[in-house]
Amino acid sequence: MSLLQDEFDPLAVVGDWLDACRWGEIDALLSLYDERATMECDCEHVSLSGRKWIAAYWAPKLESKAVLAFSLNDMALTADGVRLDYKGDEGKSVRMNFRFGPSGKILHTSCGPLFCTA
Repeated sequence: MSLLQDEFDPLAVVGDWLDACRWGEIDALLSLYDERATMECDCEHVSLSGRKWIAAYWAPKLESKAVLAFSLNDMALTADGVRLDYKGDEGKSVRMNFRFGPSGKILHTSCGPLFCTA
């Protein structure tokens, strides 16, 4: 294992992802993604590949986000990355799964609405 992999903290990267979204910093957000990153959004039924298209997806959402957007509900390590439950740009509950490449950059995300039962 390389030194970079030993120092890689996937939970910290996801925390940085939330912070970038919360502050509307598209460049900071994109810097967390691998050049070949892919994204699947079941909320809007889109599949994207590459930073250019991920930027096109996120930029308007970060500009018009709800007040409570990108607040953390839950975060946990999974067998292949991190599961994040948070308030999306419209303030609705969303679950996003993150997978990472060897460099510690986000390689793939998939998200969908999180339906909670009481």
